[in-house]
Amino acid sequence: MSAPISLPDTALLEEWRHDFHQHPETAFEEHRTSARIASLLREWGLEVTTGLAGTGVVAVLDGRLGQGRSIGLRADIDALDIREETQLGYASKTPGKMHACGHDGHTTMLLGAAWALKQQPDFKGRVVFIFQPAEENEGGGRVMVEDGLFERFPMDAVYGLHNWPGMPVGEAAVHDTAVMAAFDIFTLTLTGKGCHAAMPHLGIDTVLASCQLVSQLQGLISRETPPDTPAVLSVTSIHGGDTFNVIPEQVELRGTLRCFDMTLKEHLETRFKQAISSLADFHGVQATLDYQRCYPATINTPEHAEQCATVLENLLGSDNVRRNPPPSMASEDFSFLLAERPGAYIWMGNGEQSASLHNPHYDFNDALLPLGTRYWVELVGALLKR
Repeated sequence: MSAPISLPDTALLEEWRHDFHQHPETAFEEHRTSARIASLLREWGLEVTTGLAGTGVVAVLDGRLGQGRSIGLRADIDALDIREETQLGYASKTPGKMHACGHDGHTTMLLGAAWALKQQPDFKGRVVFIFQPAEENEGGGRVMVEDGLFERFPMDAVYGLHNWPGMPVGEAAVHDTAVMAAFDIFTLTLTGKGCHAAMPHLGIDTVLASCQLVSQLQGLISRETPPDTPAVLSVTSIHGGDTFNVIPEQVELRGTLRCFDMTLKEHLETRFKQAISSLADFHGVQATLDYQRCYPATINTPEHAEQCATVLENLLGSDNVRRNPPPSMASEDFSFLLAERPGAYIWMGNGEQSASLHNPHYDFNDALLPLGTRYWVELVGALLKR
């Protein structure tokens, strides 16, 4: 039996993470981040490729025990357009941008695994380390796939993880199938006829039409979606009008549609468009809809999820691994990778008291760094049979 692989010192992991945290970069602009990642990987002697999806970095490491399977390990590297409010000594130095989702920690843990496995590559086959840009809204995973990720770096399976606030550090969650929802976004512009608020009969009221539409759309969820099938349709912004006594010519609505079942999503999209058309006819407004299909659902392969769960139970103890908790209605572009290859995406606890993801007070819990790094190392050992 091989000796346990040593990890980088925790202080070094924290140093890397805090550096990434201080220099957040958003979708497809992660130039400093990717350069730092590539520099470290090359310094350790890994074979590095840059430029996939613009700012993506891929490194490969072959085991010294001979030929075998090839697996991919993925970390997202981008930040968010949020003004940080943590007051930490290593807080963001870029106004209006911060690592509010923990991608700085994800990047660090995968770097730590790359360092450790390079020191002791006691496995068969190949590990592909994927540092992916633009997970937040822009679909960097899709772009990496389109840029030939799996053609240039053949993989038998691919794995990802995300920190999870509200779950204690030292616990993890694994889903057999559905993990994160698919999501679509829409922008709807209703154009009517502006008029004086005292004379509404002389205009076509876009505000009234908007209010009725928002209420009507909820019927698609409450009356056309099976009660045991999760789905959410949210109108998240309404913009129209500038003063008290004018009914505006236009109102713009934006929102999202989320679910797991792709057949249901097609149905809801069709009925959503029909509801808009019918309401526009009734009120006499013109409706202009920009509807975009964004991320598919993140669905694990049961066999691979079970392998991840076994590794986590050996690492954390079986009582600390949650099997099949409720999936999240949030979305994740790792789904594009899982649509091409089997694999699994797991959650690891970031602490019960930590602020939620995408919150200006959020910070990745450094206590998770060695655990996540060890998970990647042990997963490679289990899958590639060192």
